[in-house]
Amino acid sequence: LWQAEVEETLKRLQSQKGVQGIIVVNTEGIPIKSTMDNPTTTQYANLMHNFILKARSTVREIDPQNDLTFLRIRSKKNEIMVAPGK
Repeated sequence: LWQAEVEETLKRLQSQKGVQGIIVVNTEGIPIKSTMDNPTTTQYANLMHNFILKARSTVREIDPQNDLTFLRIRSKKNEIMVAPGK
């Protein structure tokens, strides 16, 4: 049941206008599901994992009781949205 809900959510996200791809990674930053090709998936997963670790560390350094829950990065061409888990 949980798997079906995840698949449905990913399909819904992928169908949104402008979405180029979705990558799901585990806590180590290893891709476990992706709608993108392997080189792109690997590149984004590695770069974003390192970025999230730094962003989370920064948030906790400012307030040890706080945590990073969502990150949005906008550039001239693209937008990356990340919802890191625990």
